[in-house]
Amino acid sequence: MSETHGTGEAGGPAERVPPEAILAVPVRHWGRVAGAVVALVVLGLIVWAFAGAESIQWDVVGEYLTDGTVVEGALRTLWITVASMALGVVLGVLLAVMRLSDNQVLSGVAWGYIWFFRGTPVLVQLFLWYNLALVFPILDLGFYRDEMNDVMTPFLAALLGLGLNEAAYMAEIARAGVLSVDHGQTEASHALGMSRARTMRRIVLPQAMRVIIPPTGNEFINMLKTSSLVSGIQYQELFRAGDTISSRNLAVMEMLLVVTVWYLFLTTVFSIGQYYLERHYARGSQRALPPTPWQRVRTNLGTFRTRSAVRKETT
Repeated sequence: MSETHGTGEAGGPAERVPPEAILAVPVRHWGRVAGAVVALVVLGLIVWAFAGAESIQWDVVGEYLTDGTVVEGALRTLWITVASMALGVVLGVLLAVMRLSDNQVLSGVAWGYIWFFRGTPVLVQLFLWYNLALVFPILDLGFYRDEMNDVMTPFLAALLGLGLNEAAYMAEIARAGVLSVDHGQTEASHALGMSRARTMRRIVLPQAMRVIIPPTGNEFINMLKTSSLVSGIQYQELFRAGDTISSRNLAVMEMLLVVTVWYLFLTTVFSIGQYYLERHYARGSQRALPPTPWQRVRTNLGTFRTRSAVRKETT
């Protein structure tokens, strides 16, 4: 098709006039703005109430944040959390495999374990282990014999109480991850001559990690907070360390704030680690990896600058 050109004064083709650029003005969401203002006002009032409270000695809070007893308690909290979570993950994967087994005995045992430990509170389980000497005063394994009170230390009772309870939840998480893998993967590996154990280890579990990792990270952070319950069985973790100090200096609220700051610090660190671990296992399932927190900040800053420039042009 031939393009028609207008003629100028000299009879030649007229110059094309480029169309005006479309100025896109973003829609203002006043509801979001109002909600953000209300949230900031409420947060500011809460901070102001605590900061201005005369009964709280903030210098005491700052002094005990790095106190040796508190730091040691935080390390003990971290240690019992990691140890209990490791026990829960290993036993949970084993229970998930048993639950998926064609053997009705193994499947029934796994179901009964999960039913019991998910159906009773963690605190009750901790006290059951800690007071086991009331039922079995002597531990006699044939090759080893000792009084149960000497064997069942606060650390061992905390490890068994938290770890065995966590295994019940990890079993269901691992089972959901295994079931998320297409059954054709298992059939293909069996057709290649791979055994069931090797198929589970080399084919199914690596693919199931994408589903298992997020709830496992959440369980770890929850375990970090639940570990405060072991203070009831005399284990000297973070909460008990703060409680011990407050019983001496009577700074109850100050020590609770110290413990709160430490818990927030630990959960924040592991939340960041969980995010990058999830991002790592998301490779291959998403065309583009989710942005990191720093990338989101830069994107939001760029969007804010663009909107500011557009508003200046409109005005």
